[in-house]
Amino acid sequence: MTSAVSGPKYLSVRENLRRRVSALPEHTLLPPEPVLCEEYGVSRITLRRAVDGLVADGHLVREQGRGTYVTRPAIRHEYRESFVHRIAGWSSVMTEQGAQVGTTVLTQRIVPVQPPVATELGLEPATDVVELVRLRSVDGAPNHVAHSFLPAATYPEAAEVDLSEGSLYEFLRREYSADLATARIVVDVGTAAPEEADLLRVVAGSPLLVVRTTVRDSAGQPLVHSFSRLRPDVSQVEFEVSVSGR
Repeated sequence: MTSAVSGPKYLSVRENLRRRVSALPEHTLLPPEPVLCEEYGVSRITLRRAVDGLVADGHLVREQGRGTYVTRPAIRHEYRESFVHRIAGWSSVMTEQGAQVGTTVLTQRIVPVQPPVATELGLEPATDVVELVRLRSVDGAPNHVAHSFLPAATYPEAAEVDLSEGSLYEFLRREYSADLATARIVVDVGTAAPEEADLLRVVAGSPLLVVRTTVRDSAGQPLVHSFSRLRPDVSQVEFEVSVSGR
């Protein structure tokens, strides 16, 4: 076995195994430990450290009394607190990770703003907003339903443009030179309504991750408010923050 991975032996084995299992169908059973130890020329302790890392990363799963099987890691939603440096749309993040992203536009219209959204966007009651509802999928499987709202007077074309591909944020930057500078994100838990459950292929009442985002410009003016309702079995929400103080 040869590998370009330097450092401890188990890291080399883990990387080779990761590449190997990524090419195997899900639910494939790994060979027994003695077979893998002989193949990689390592001890059981070294092999187990390598396999433990792949289990932790979601590439493998152990089943007591049955063995170790290939699985697929959950899709990561890469939300980072340092949004001054990067506000990336979901489709851009998933595409960077090599996923096949799909979007079905369910609703795209101008409507009077509802009070909770008006509060987030700093709008007067009944102000017109563009409402955009999209079903997002990863590798053909439904991932979440995204609801987005933005002032119709500021972004009228958002009610007409084809948003079945690409990123809403990229559209706003390209067509309006929108200054998407910061974002406030709130994560909580909800349950799937019957219509939503059908779209996401889950049982009605199943738990969902709810991610609410309000994007502002450099002056603090709200530009876009959205909330996404995600299947927790195929989604993760990741934060990266700077540590300051003591």
